[in-house]
Amino acid sequence: MPDLRTAVHAMMPRAERELAELVAMRSVADPRQYPAAECVRAAEWVRDAVRGTGIDAELVETVDGSHAVVGHRPGPDGAPTVLLYCHYDVQPPGDESLWHTPPFELTIGDDGRWYGRGAADCKGNTLVHLLALRALGDRCPVGIRFVAEGSEEQGTGGLDNLVENRPELFDADMILIADTGNAAVGQPTLTTSLRGAANLVVHVETLSSAVHSGMFGGAAPDALAALIAMLASLRDDAGNTVVEGIDTHQTWDGVEYPEDRFRTDAGVLDGVGRAGSGSVADAVWARPAVTILGIDAPPVVGSAVAVQPKASARLNLRVPPGMDTLAVQDALVAHLERATPFGAKVTFEREQPGSPFRAVTTGPGYRALTSALRDAYGRDVGSIGQGGSIPLCNTFATTFPDAEIALFGVEEPRCLIHAANESVDPSEIENLAVAEALFLRSYGS
Repeated sequence: MPDLRTAVHAMMPRAERELAELVAMRSVADPRQYPAAECVRAAEWVRDAVRGTGIDAELVETVDGSHAVVGHRPGPDGAPTVLLYCHYDVQPPGDESLWHTPPFELTIGDDGRWYGRGAADCKGNTLVHLLALRALGDRCPVGIRFVAEGSEEQGTGGLDNLVENRPELFDADMILIADTGNAAVGQPTLTTSLRGAANLVVHVETLSSAVHSGMFGGAAPDALAALIAMLASLRDDAGNTVVEGIDTHQTWDGVEYPEDRFRTDAGVLDGVGRAGSGSVADAVWARPAVTILGIDAPPVVGSAVAVQPKASARLNLRVPPGMDTLAVQDALVAHLERATPFGAKVTFEREQPGSPFRAVTTGPGYRALTSALRDAYGRDVGSIGQGGSIPLCNTFATTFPDAEIALFGVEEPRCLIHAANESVDPSEIENLAVAEALFLRSYGS
């Protein structure tokens, strides 16, 4: 290990410069918000960086218009092949006034963390792959396949379609998905389960137009009030998700998530209780959970004194392993229809669902990766679930049933991925790069 540790450590200043270049690219895969050229520029940057490690890489346009960076370098005869995955697209920054630093400018905080949108999710993970490959150089004893997705955050399925239609680009014995993270900084962790996602938008209409609340309020059916009542029916008094027809009493049997650490990680305000009963791990890794992502209604400033004729909400329902995502989405629709007051007109837009995933952890690749992580961090390796979903995992599992799939990455809780002030601890980039290099070297021996 010392040679790999020395090599990675010496490259960390370069990694900081490169991450700054990547973060400056506003690669949100939604042309309604940012120019598509920003994503193309990021894709070209990743392609060129991968080529610099000796891997033949190219851009492949997918059915959703995004560009996947796909590369391959064969290994010695008889050597296994490892696929390295990451994505270069990012979440939009949201309300930039909530950021302490410019979201698309990598900034070093007083705490030593590197701040910026995508610093962790997932451009920091992209640097992990590059550092590991550079540290090994031409001493890599395995075949390498590389893929960087360009629309993961939008969930439009472009890469999934590419895997299904051109599996030869991705065939591997071990697939490393660098898009999760450790339970805490310095605590090596593999993610073994993911909740799926069943999103939908609900539209409620009650009147042909808004009407004066003084003249008609009290009798006129209020679409916004109807929507609020429907949404309130999705949780009980303790904050547990309660959707008719869905079991919401599962328990987590792996590493626990201490409540005090959860409160710190999630930024729960003093005096505010957490939602749900049971353990934190039960709630965030093992059970379904409904989140209201957004509501279309008049803003407070500028609102008229009127009863609203229509309102909409976008909902996210997280689905744990063992449940059928389409069936859960159907149950959510049926529940909301039953909870609709006034006989209001309700319509739904279903987004493409993502299935839950559970990793098989008994193969030689897992053993080699666990050993590499333990050596790189000097600590035993834990396993956790993730509340988020990565639909591509199931596509890989279906297309390559004999491949091992492992999830890890730099995205520990303090990273605040998808929120304002996203950041990454540079020690996580360095340690994971050392671990990945160790794994690639040992897995091929």
